[in-house]
Amino acid sequence: MRRILLSLLLVIATAAMAQTRTWTADNGNGTFTNPLFYDEFSDPDILRVGDDYYLAGTTMHTVPGLVILHSRDLVNWENISYCFDRFDFQDDAFSLVNHKEIYGQGIWAPCIRYANGQFYVYSNVNGKGLQCYTAKDIRGPWEHHNMEGRIYDLSVLFDDDGKIYAIHGYGEVHCTELKADMSGPVEGTDRVIIPNGSAVGEGHHMYKIDGRYYLISTDYKPNGRTLCSRADKIDGPYETIVVAADETFGYHAAPLTQVRGRIVPDGSRFGIPEADCDATACSNIHQGGIVQDQSGQWWALLMMDFHSIGRTVTLAPMTWVDGWPMLGLPGNLGRAPRTWFKPNVGSTEQAPVEPHGPYCRSDSFDGKQLARIWQWNHNPDDAKWRLKGGRLQLTSMPAEQLMWARNSLTQRVVGPTSVTTVELYANALKDGDVAGLGNINVPCSWIGVSPVVEAGKSRSTAGTYLLRCFEQATNDTVAVPVVLGKDARIWLRMTGTYDVDSAQYSYSLDGRTFTDIGRRMPLSYQLITFQGSRHALFAFNTKGHEGGKALFDNFTVEELEADRSGNLPVGKTIRISNLANGRLMHALPHGLVYDTDADSRDRRTHFRLIDRGGGRVVLQCADGRYVWCSGFGLPGDLRLTNDADKAELFLFQDYLHHDFMLMSLRTNTYVGKSPTTGSPYSMDWRGADPARRGGAVLHWEEVPE
Repeated sequence: MRRILLSLLLVIATAAMAQTRTWTADNGNGTFTNPLFYDEFSDPDILRVGDDYYLAGTTMHTVPGLVILHSRDLVNWENISYCFDRFDFQDDAFSLVNHKEIYGQGIWAPCIRYANGQFYVYSNVNGKGLQCYTAKDIRGPWEHHNMEGRIYDLSVLFDDDGKIYAIHGYGEVHCTELKADMSGPVEGTDRVIIPNGSAVGEGHHMYKIDGRYYLISTDYKPNGRTLCSRADKIDGPYETIVVAADETFGYHAAPLTQVRGRIVPDGSRFGIPEADCDATACSNIHQGGIVQDQSGQWWALLMMDFHSIGRTVTLAPMTWVDGWPMLGLPGNLGRAPRTWFKPNVGSTEQAPVEPHGPYCRSDSFDGKQLARIWQWNHNPDDAKWRLKGGRLQLTSMPAEQLMWARNSLTQRVVGPTSVTTVELYANALKDGDVAGLGNINVPCSWIGVSPVVEAGKSRSTAGTYLLRCFEQATNDTVAVPVVLGKDARIWLRMTGTYDVDSAQYSYSLDGRTFTDIGRRMPLSYQLITFQGSRHALFAFNTKGHEGGKALFDNFTVEELEADRSGNLPVGKTIRISNLANGRLMHALPHGLVYDTDADSRDRRTHFRLIDRGGGRVVLQCADGRYVWCSGFGLPGDLRLTNDADKAELFLFQDYLHHDFMLMSLRTNTYVGKSPTTGSPYSMDWRGADPARRGGAVLHWEEVPE
């Protein structure tokens, strides 16, 4: 972990500030690398209509709500719609009024469907029951139907006989019929179709495939697993098997915030434990939907708990075995490649999709509307914000801390490493105001500016301000006095290294030279808001009254590791070490691939990856011999040959930071070596373990010529 952190800091120190690329799973060579998005997208449900794919996801307490993405190839996505602009319930909690909130509640686990010439999105709102949004056009406008009833975390099936079924419940799975006009459930139709004790969890996704009913669900006890239940009739009986387990892509479970209470201000009540690097928990891919592409191939879009980023989406091929949709590939079912070939969407008339990310993250605020990625923390007070003169204006409103601040404008953080900067004009702030850039999480944090006000005055008259950095985890504030110019402009920044769950705040008085403030903070995931870290532009007043105004401009997000073109070291001479023990891969004269000391100068520790196109490579030792596999995964089966035609064809698996795996395209298993048994390298590894020290994850370094 220390090695990764140091390398990320080096990247930050040397990266060109003009970088504008964003993470996209598309590698540009016919392959993709998970996750699909390096930012949060929880509870994904997938829908295909013709040649178009739609993905709906959870938005919890933020608005606009129920986000919908669109894709033509299942890899490159675009944010095209939200189902509603604000919660329309007459309840203070949805608007952060009178000390009421819906953190960790709101709207979640949507189901998206298309029938009768229109789109349907179903979801639950805590305390308000089942909600349905309908539209003829996926971009809206959407009509809201409050169906009430205690139906949540559901899937909906429009069956061939015209009946509409909602599948819901945890452990004990229920089926309830819905009225065609979406006015509510059909009275008296609720029944249990899978009894408790069947090891079935929640997060249901129901499909009817070739006349048979298939229910994809997730169980969290003792860790995340994806299950499939099938039956010939909607009411069962169902048989259930596990179709995916243990695929973490080499990421361990996140450190989970320990807290007593909810949005509490006292840092002594927080705990962020050390991460258990060997634990899976729910870092493995689990809840989500499945879809069939135009070529007939099935795919699973599942989420995984991904450290302080939150929950991300992964794309994995599926293989049908004896009538079961299994995650993964023949020879390695239940696991999924991190890098795989893009879906064959089949249409030759369709223009190729250029690699792109789902969001435009940076915003100059020059437009008439906010960029689509922005969401408010609860319902905003629309009279207290506006876009004015190419800037975002927020009126400071009373709040004791950031989590209670109305009109906080938020967007998801993006990994693996990103630098977020905003210009703040603080000259219109008043006594008691604080405005700045924050991280809405539990615990929260922020960097902000407050005016230093003389007695009897309401604003700073000498250009003196207090720059403050607050960290809720320690209930600590670092304060630095600064003198600003006439417009009181200051640049605020947060640098996040999310793969190792840390962040650093900094500031600048000239927009060029930045100074760190506060410590490098640990970040975590938590089940209080059920969201990962979120940037926030905020202004609030700590003295209990409305204050002045904060102006924000030029919000920029620079993704320092979005360009992965150099991660595949073809054409380079490299040394390969195993993360399990740090020892170098070594081509023995005996004809086997073994290992040796990390400081070895033997030329047979030098290798080349020879490009075969589309991420396909063969591995050649510097002495000219090629790596090949003898047998079917038995120890000692990774060997060397002078016959180039015999070389094993691998798909390079990019794990970032020069970490990688080699997956045989013949067996769909991975090259690896046990760190304990003394056996040579073989090709019988099913995937990466959470700590990446099981023997299958490798690391490359270029050998200077």
